[in-house]
Amino acid sequence: MSRTLELSPNAQINKSLLDKYMSLPMPDGKIQATYIWIDGTGENVRCKDRTLDFIPQSPSELPIWNYDGSSTYQADGSNSDVYLHPVTIYRDPFRRGNNILVLCETYRHDGTPTESNKRKSCLEVCKLTADEHPWFGIEQEYTLLDVDGRPLGWPKNGFPGPQGPYYCGVGADKVYARDIVDAHYRACLYAGVKICGTNAEVMPAQWEYQVGPCEGIQIGDDLWMSRFLLHRVSEEFGIVATLDPKPMQGDWNGAGAHTNVSTKAMREVGGIAEIEKAIHKLSKHHDRHIRAYDPHGGKDNERRLTGKHETSSIHDFNAGVANRGCSIRIPRGVSDQGYGYFEDRRPSSNCDPYSVAEAILRTISLNE
Repeated sequence: MSRTLELSPNAQINKSLLDKYMSLPMPDGKIQATYIWIDGTGENVRCKDRTLDFIPQSPSELPIWNYDGSSTYQADGSNSDVYLHPVTIYRDPFRRGNNILVLCETYRHDGTPTESNKRKSCLEVCKLTADEHPWFGIEQEYTLLDVDGRPLGWPKNGFPGPQGPYYCGVGADKVYARDIVDAHYRACLYAGVKICGTNAEVMPAQWEYQVGPCEGIQIGDDLWMSRFLLHRVSEEFGIVATLDPKPMQGDWNGAGAHTNVSTKAMREVGGIAEIEKAIHKLSKHHDRHIRAYDPHGGKDNERRLTGKHETSSIHDFNAGVANRGCSIRIPRGVSDQGYGYFEDRRPSSNCDPYSVAEAILRTISLNE
């Protein structure tokens, strides 16, 4: 264990002591529910717990709750209540049993959605485009850090060897903290998140997992819950998981959330023509999409989309087959068989998937 991890308060705690308490039987009819929401940054999650005396079968049965929005960048102290509206239930991999995780939307006192509640408008668009059965898959890249903010396993007074041996690597000199990756993978599967894979990424201490294919709003729900689980699992190990799209300046890859997209027509024989139509539509609204693809209106992606390190330039739109330096990539297999999906490589690792899905559907399906 590195010196900085030994200094992490969470890593110092004797985890085995917790088992004595977690093995206590729950009172009959009681469960614990963790309410989870997106705070005012648009990229961080918060949570708090409550006891329920029933096992809910749907989110509509759960009570609306509230919290102090002045402490989450979402309200003034003089009128600080923000309301939590449950929208999706997941199984709790930490407490297990009948205990649950509850993803929530956030609303102001007057019933209007908070600025970081991108789900409401995304859901409206998903309903309008439901007949097209849009599928999304998102490749979530992230970087593991020591508690002092240095990428995990990197020398304190230098740098690891150049990129090359780390992508999908095996061995203690190539990958770090696979324990977190495996724990997170299993936690997502247990919770009900549609996680479909994982791999070590190009920069050492950088990893990726994939969520999907999900239809419509589920991609946003499952990706946000997977992020909560990632932070929660990392917390137990005393390690920080960052979604910063360019955690290390210099000749190092950034982190994205490459978004794979298809409609029913694209997935059918001859669908390549529909894919090409969608790409043409996307080419006309590059700036609008860049603004929607990170929580700071494109400022985060300015650091990442440089035209280097497997990215396109933030200033240009381009598309190509099997080209990872393009805005939109058509996989080689899709080009060969003539149907399938396309990959939008522009969304940043800290994007809001609701904003990404909404922007794509407004452009390719609603022709806005």
